[in-house]
Amino acid sequence: MRRLRRQRKGRSGDVVRPLHLDAASRKLWETLGDSGKGALMLYPTMDAFLAKGAAVLARGPVALIMAEDTVEVDTTIRHHLNAGFRAVILLAPDVLTLPADLEAAVHRVTFDVHGDNALVDAVNAVMDAAEGTWLYYCYNAEYLFHPFCETRNIRELIAFHAEERRTALLSYVIDLYADDLDKFGNAVSLESALLDRSGYYALGRPDAANKNYPKERQLDFYGGLRWRFEEHIPQPKRKIDRISIFQAKRGLRLRPDFTFTDEEYNTYACAWHHNMTVAVCSFRTAKALRTNPGSRFDIHTFRWRNSTEFQWHSQQLMDLGLMEPGQWF
Repeated sequence: MRRLRRQRKGRSGDVVRPLHLDAASRKLWETLGDSGKGALMLYPTMDAFLAKGAAVLARGPVALIMAEDTVEVDTTIRHHLNAGFRAVILLAPDVLTLPADLEAAVHRVTFDVHGDNALVDAVNAVMDAAEGTWLYYCYNAEYLFHPFCETRNIRELIAFHAEERRTALLSYVIDLYADDLDKFGNAVSLESALLDRSGYYALGRPDAANKNYPKERQLDFYGGLRWRFEEHIPQPKRKIDRISIFQAKRGLRLRPDFTFTDEEYNTYACAWHHNMTVAVCSFRTAKALRTNPGSRFDIHTFRWRNSTEFQWHSQQLMDLGLMEPGQWF
């Protein structure tokens, strides 16, 4: 929790040094005059970013964060900067306001975040330009955890995973929710977050091109709020698995179900041993269930007998079986 605490905004007129920048952006920052700082990494469209800022994609890992609303955008950015990403690309409406230090620390792209499959479209838009670079994507109010993330950063994780000749990493989206919906109407509370400690399961993923036999080393995973309140969730949206960390390559495309057109990217392990998995701890489903009029008035609490306090620590997630270290010790 400590690294998610908000930092005070700079006073009007202050130049606030960015928290983390990739090397190329930091060099540009240091050579700009005060009047240019803060305008360095703002792009009015994705095309403008690809034309003028694509150098950011040359060296990863790079995080793409889509801000669907204003909820916990600042803590989401800080969490992923602290995780060790070389650059963070924020996809957001131009009306979103950030603290000055975060504005200077991210590459901000104005984007229609409410379009159908908006995040999928954004990932695919940068895919070819980012060839060879490791990318990660998420929404606001989502927080990446990987095994031993308190002492090892995302670069170390990816280096180990790449040494195992893997180009993608399976993540489970673990639903977080506030303990008291009367107090936290949008179901978001970092200080009193709960998660389900059980109720997760997997089914074989049928292969339509092979008589619906299960695909090799692929499973569909379910659980959390999407399982407990499935009557409010469209069937295609009920899965909790997401290939959220991957190495971009030309021609590769992310599909609306968060799987890739290269089937090997969608596997949970290589053919010779188990690989690590990660968790994306997310308030997104809880927030949606409390925002949608069709479900808001039917749900008075997300608590149940298997709710437990989220400790904001990777060991808890490994103990619950919600991510695995694989061969990484």
